[in-house]
Amino acid sequence: MRQRKIKDIDNKLAAYGAFTVPIPAANKGKWQEIFGNHNPVYLEIGCGKGQFITEMAKKYPDRNFVAIEGHQSVVLRAFEKADADQIANVRFVLEYVKDIREFFADGELAGVYLNFSDPWPKDRHAKRRLTYGKRLQQYRQIICAGGSICFKTDNEGLFTFTLEQIEEENLEILEMSRDLHASEFAAENITTEYEDKFAKTGKNINYVKIRA
Repeated sequence: MRQRKIKDIDNKLAAYGAFTVPIPAANKGKWQEIFGNHNPVYLEIGCGKGQFITEMAKKYPDRNFVAIEGHQSVVLRAFEKADADQIANVRFVLEYVKDIREFFADGELAGVYLNFSDPWPKDRHAKRRLTYGKRLQQYRQIICAGGSICFKTDNEGLFTFTLEQIEEENLEILEMSRDLHASEFAAENITTEYEDKFAKTGKNINYVKIRA
């Protein structure tokens, strides 16, 4: 989806500098220091307008959250949410991810969230999908023992692809549903803006959680 341009975007983003980590690779292995505590760190790749990550941060004040988003005009809305609620346990990275291991050390994270990622529907773009097998293994490398990877999507093809990748990589599924909002996992689910929109139309949400 094409993003609307926002006038004077650089200055508007700069106003929320307290929430931004400008050089994420420089903090590899030191993310807890950014938050000034020893709480576990969780990552969302592609946070969009920030509803999920800010609500998670409010629900779990004893956890730290890092959100990555490359679309500046979108992440500005996430900044506004975090600032309005004065959320201290969330930080944002304004970049696109190539290899997540450039930003985080082995075992540094407690979990990774992938919500409504770009499906990259053409077969030749399969390696760009955030649930491609090689990427799943990269996430596993930076997640500590006992951690997990959670994935949600409205895209049936991407979900089927993801389940195939999980099987090929011999990963263990802890939770799974083809209709999350009607499942036993619904009560604990924190939604995204996209998810709310899809749910209103009756579209099922696919969900899987795997052991890292």
